[in-house]
Amino acid sequence: MALFSSSTTAIPEAPQVPRHIAIIMDGNGRWAKKRFLPRIAGHKRGVETVREVIKACAEQGVQYLTLFAFSSENWRRPQEEVSMLMDLFALALEREVVKLHKNGVRLRVVGDLLRFGPKLVKLIHESEHLTRDNASLTLTIAANYGGRWDIMQAMNKLVAHADQPEHGYSEADLAPHLAMHYAPEPDLFIRTGGEQRISNFLLWQLAYAELYFTSTLWPDFDTEALNQAIASYTSRERRFGRTSEQLEAH
Repeated sequence: MALFSSSTTAIPEAPQVPRHIAIIMDGNGRWAKKRFLPRIAGHKRGVETVREVIKACAEQGVQYLTLFAFSSENWRRPQEEVSMLMDLFALALEREVVKLHKNGVRLRVVGDLLRFGPKLVKLIHESEHLTRDNASLTLTIAANYGGRWDIMQAMNKLVAHADQPEHGYSEADLAPHLAMHYAPEPDLFIRTGGEQRISNFLLWQLAYAELYFTSTLWPDFDTEALNQAIASYTSRERRFGRTSEQLEAH
């Protein structure tokens, strides 16, 4: 598999349609609260939005879609909600993976899986194995993931497997050990729900992503909302440290 260069060491392509979109799916609980429903109802409705966004991304020609499903900090939530989220994740894998496979979607799950139960870990491995050769869209679910965890686990692997060079390690040395080494850095980052921060998500990989924040709650984030985010991305000038004049002359 190709290893993609870091946007801080090389100038990547800037396609009209983002090759890689990363999303923090925020607002499920507030969506449910507005409707006097339990929080889990918002998360269940959010799964339907995931299905719609996957379909829309495939139709748009997006090659990689990464969704932040559960952060390493989300364990701080009430235990009942965490348990229901784990059950919902397992149920979604059981129901959706065959459909993803039929549509040529490759599934990857990144994060520290050690805290998940054996049933869920087994489902994750089986799902990844089933879809491993698919090529229409790579869907990554970040679960028990944190950007700082990712950098530290990559560094630990690097130190364990390579002697330190005379002049220290480089980005190229670290890159193969990052959780998402198989994907280009995101072109477009989207966060729904009105918050404007990246919340420990893909800290290394978002260095030059275009950031898009919307107040739309995740269960209401439909194809039209995705199209608006992509249109915002398309309207931007991606310079990667260069000047506008350099871009015009290129």
